[in-house]
Amino acid sequence: MVFSPQGPSLRELTVQALSSVERGYDLLAPKFEHTPFRTPDSVLDATTDALRPLGPFGQGLDVCCGTGAGMRTLKPLCQGRITGVDFSTGMLAQARRTHPDAEWVQSDARALPFAEDFDLAVSFGALGHFLPAQRLSLFAGVYRALRPDGLFAFPIGAPPPITSRRYWTLLGFDLAMQVRNAVWRPPFVMYYGTCYLNAVRNDLTAAGFTVTTVPLTALGRREDGSPRCRLVLARRN
Repeated sequence: MVFSPQGPSLRELTVQALSSVERGYDLLAPKFEHTPFRTPDSVLDATTDALRPLGPFGQGLDVCCGTGAGMRTLKPLCQGRITGVDFSTGMLAQARRTHPDAEWVQSDARALPFAEDFDLAVSFGALGHFLPAQRLSLFAGVYRALRPDGLFAFPIGAPPPITSRRYWTLLGFDLAMQVRNAVWRPPFVMYYGTCYLNAVRNDLTAAGFTVTTVPLTALGRREDGSPRCRLVLARRN
């Protein structure tokens, strides 16, 4: 078994990787909570703590919610309805079982079916599933889903130093994914090197947001003293 005794096997991961993104996550959903792809509670809690002084909020939305881990952030911050949206039937089924008190909507995040419905939107670990050319439509949809002065927040990690093992591991993963998508259909979009802060900030600004960041100091600092992770705060004008 891979990751933990409850996690997916190598064969199951291979089948997932050779599927489309949607089908792959449908297959992975029953064991997703037992993989490192699930956002750690430490990241969710740091995000919650950083957002708490900016609230309370009314209604909340988790964009690309997966199995619903983001509810750990939305529930203590939002006084109204909380909703998760994802395009994977399997992931939503798991989310409904874990959080039956939330609302769940199946939709492509690039075409969100909302208009000025939410005061806070969050997203965790999903940006790598969108090619750079697709980010603007994603952010524009979130912008439409928010009420005026609504907030879109998500953590984004600092790029690893080029001398680190993590840098070369992520680069190798991205290169392998490019080769896989060049020779196999349907594509599976997941890249780690396409969503660094400056590029994301530019796309958010182009979608109409006013963008600031705050360091998530609870997640530690790099050797140069800079934070390992920042929380992007994109405010609808």
